[in-house]
Amino acid sequence: MPDIKIVAATGCPTGIAHTFMAAEALNKAAAEEGVDIKVETHGQSGVDNELSPEEIDKADGVIIAADKNVNAYRFDGKPVVSVSVGKGIKDAGELIRTIKNGEAGIQKGTSRTEEGAEPTDSSDSSKGSMTHALYKHLMNGVSHMLPFVVGGGVLIAVSFLFGIYSADPEHESYNPVAGMLNTIGGYGFQIMVPILAAFIAESIGKRPGLVAGFVGGLIANEGGAGFLGGIVAGFAAGYIVVGLGMLLEKIPQSLNGLKSIFLYPVFGIFITGVLMTLLVEPMSAINAGMESFLTGFQNSSPILLGIIVGAMCAFDMGGPVNKAAYVTGTALLSEGNMYFMAGVSAACIAPPLITAFATLFFRKYFDKSERNAGSVNFILGSTHITEGAIPFAAKNPIIVIPILMLGSSIAATLTYLMGVEVPAPHGGFLVLPVVSGVLQWLAAILAGSLIGGVIFGAYRRAKFLKQTGLKSSRDGKEEENLETQQLA
Repeated sequence: MPDIKIVAATGCPTGIAHTFMAAEALNKAAAEEGVDIKVETHGQSGVDNELSPEEIDKADGVIIAADKNVNAYRFDGKPVVSVSVGKGIKDAGELIRTIKNGEAGIQKGTSRTEEGAEPTDSSDSSKGSMTHALYKHLMNGVSHMLPFVVGGGVLIAVSFLFGIYSADPEHESYNPVAGMLNTIGGYGFQIMVPILAAFIAESIGKRPGLVAGFVGGLIANEGGAGFLGGIVAGFAAGYIVVGLGMLLEKIPQSLNGLKSIFLYPVFGIFITGVLMTLLVEPMSAINAGMESFLTGFQNSSPILLGIIVGAMCAFDMGGPVNKAAYVTGTALLSEGNMYFMAGVSAACIAPPLITAFATLFFRKYFDKSERNAGSVNFILGSTHITEGAIPFAAKNPIIVIPILMLGSSIAATLTYLMGVEVPAPHGGFLVLPVVSGVLQWLAAILAGSLIGGVIFGAYRRAKFLKQTGLKSSRDGKEEENLETQQLA
């Protein structure tokens, strides 16, 4: 059999962990299957290991493991398997075999929009679902928005080190440096919603969509429609541009430049602007009502809120459910609510620490690679990178994920009960100097992580004893043997 050549593209909304974990899993699976593979990663810093047109042309198949736009139009006419980035991590071998066995469908109809090209919906391949396509458009906006949120949020948080009112020129504690930091960080937050809308629209309608989406996002932001309004503006602008492309399809190709530089921007901005002007008032009311509901929920039932937030953050560890809680926290943070984000951050930090403590306290029931991963998870958890727990959860998600959800829920609930405030949307323990109630927050996270870690470690111990048929691990010889054995 001739050598099989596969190309792949991976990408997750944040571009921090899932993207590279999927690439690593695909490379490992390809080596096991005796397949030649090149994986392009779409991380937060941009595209690495970029695929050339020649490499794509020579490939026997393509794997797309992404929850964001990875320019799938390049693969039209090739056998393509398109899945979520999470499936790329968990089922890399299956994806490789699908291409290897010639079972992938041919992708067609996914086109690009640049100057002089028609804008069409950049959806998934024929086997992809509409829901996943919409999610990818949304996450394209979120992934581009996050650097603005994190950068702006951390600068605002640092300004609080000079005093809560140190950025207010009218207050006696005013400090010019704090005022400057707060102002600069504020710009990052102000542009958050327009950037979100722009890149949702860009994912759908490419460059013409970006322009209309940005203006629609500005209208939503200025009108008080906030994050929800930005999402609506992004999708509306994207599909408005797609519709314009269909209407202008019969214009001579020689006028494509005119369409890109004049018709799409003018009509796209106009139609999106009129629509958002009409929608901004009712959406502002919905946004205010949702914020009031969450704030009231936080005050009236912090335990229930902590359980919900903790379960969401640990359920898929960086996936869509986790992102729903995180994005809600950043939206409320931009409105001045720093309580909700405190619980979200605690719940996101806990899962990797749970696995780290389990491998520390029950090390004999984890193999060497797991112990190494557990040690790394102390660092990942401390810096708010939840994805470090995924390799542990993937081995038995039905058991491990509920344990992680329990630990995260304990951390979030205690955070809310103790009224901790976290003004920064990311950074983990790096933002401890700006946390209000830092000792309480650390205690909440450690409590959830230690309880979850002990339960997880006890589960692994019980599993080992069951697999080996041992009733007790107290016997000295058995203890020695545990060090050299690995779990199935």
